[in-house]
Amino acid sequence: MLQETRCPSGRFRTIVDDEVRFIRSWMEKPLTTGAVSPSGRFLARAMASRVDVSLDGPVIELGPGTGPVTRALLGHGIAPERIHAVEYNPAFANLLKTRFSAISVIVGDAYGLEKTLQDRVDGPFSAIVSSLPLFTRPAPDRRRLMEQAMRLLKPGAPFIQFSYALVPPLPASPGEWTLEVSPWILRNLPPARVWTYRSDAGA
Repeated sequence: MLQETRCPSGRFRTIVDDEVRFIRSWMEKPLTTGAVSPSGRFLARAMASRVDVSLDGPVIELGPGTGPVTRALLGHGIAPERIHAVEYNPAFANLLKTRFSAISVIVGDAYGLEKTLQDRVDGPFSAIVSSLPLFTRPAPDRRRLMEQAMRLLKPGAPFIQFSYALVPPLPASPGEWTLEVSPWILRNLPPARVWTYRSDAGA
């Protein structure tokens, strides 16, 4: 059962309100919001489907925004107490706490992930699911984030990221991480793909 407090004015009003929130946030801080609308439900479900429900441990969500991927993770069968959402925008964080009262919401910087999660969540983690706008950050920042993620994840556990780009946010790096890519999710606007990284440290 989804642990979500539903908007009394209905699902359609919630979607419209979320679009407005994203546009406002993007106009105020385009580099941290990165998109003018939340992920669509088909993209969110595709990301959630790559999390192994049977693998124990916390699931970390980065950049949850208004919660479409959070909702998909719950629908996929991830228990709410396992989800720890790291959100930089305090307004989005407060909204998440209202909508998903049973998950843990952490206001902090996902790019300093180890410091942000220190003394807050015990690892190792069973998945990291990211909606961060990685292409707004330089390649060294993306690499540092991935290096942190690989240290925090269980062996073989995924770092899941979406993007609208033709190229991955980071290429595969033999001896560090592997990379799998999904087909284009055409029912998302704009179409997107899901990139799944896993540790290759034992190679």
